[in-house]
Amino acid sequence: MPDATAVTAAVLDDLREEGDELDLLVAGLSAGEWAAPTPAEGWTVAHQIAHLNWTDEVALVAATEPDAFSAEVEKALEAPGTFVDEAAEAAVTALTPEALLVEWREGRARLQKVLRAAPAGTKLPWYGPPMSVASMGTARLMETWAHGQDIADALGVTRKPTARLRHVARIGVRARDYAYFVRGLQPPGEQFRVELRPEEGESVVYGPEDAAQRVTGPLLDFCLLVTQRAHRDDLAVEAVGADAGQWLDIAQAFAGPAGPGRPRKADR
Repeated sequence: MPDATAVTAAVLDDLREEGDELDLLVAGLSAGEWAAPTPAEGWTVAHQIAHLNWTDEVALVAATEPDAFSAEVEKALEAPGTFVDEAAEAAVTALTPEALLVEWREGRARLQKVLRAAPAGTKLPWYGPPMSVASMGTARLMETWAHGQDIADALGVTRKPTARLRHVARIGVRARDYAYFVRGLQPPGEQFRVELRPEEGESVVYGPEDAAQRVTGPLLDFCLLVTQRAHRDDLAVEAVGADAGQWLDIAQAFAGPAGPGRPRKADR
């Protein structure tokens, strides 16, 4: 069994690489490109980076000042449908793209340092259940990849899938029951089998081999589905069983209210 410290370090290495790759995509953008609309309604490229910067800062507070983080949770509870948008808009209004980029870079570095220094077994408070350092790193990677996809779509850039997508898939699978709870639904009692094909390398597999409910498809497509970056009908993810099919309609890898998802390409 892999050493927990080594696993955490590997996750944080991948998180750093995911941030660095997105940094390369936005570093040379013009003012017009920073203001380009993304698939997230009302959000420009700048809003996407502002959101990532804000979430990194909140994660840093969770790791270093748990009592202060409780106040952040209260803010979220007071305005669950708007607090994320308001934070992004405030940063875009206050900062130039150049300053926003500097803040995001510095915030990423601070968070990396704090997470790597956390003692083994540390649990960090969050908007849902407390998370291990590895889980926090996975969540930050998932968000960085997902919002990076919004930016890539806005700029007309096709990104090459990397092995880091296995982290996104993992959190998507682990969040299965949450997707039901957040919609007031009872999750199925049985486990699902999930088999995902990367462009290269071995398949990513979860759940018992003999499960009746099954999900299969490309790793990239599954990640686009659980982060709600594409509509199910536009992806090659398939379900066997009614419960597995229902899950693919509601899956989300992120905390917070049920997301609206993205429209079908044919409906845009």
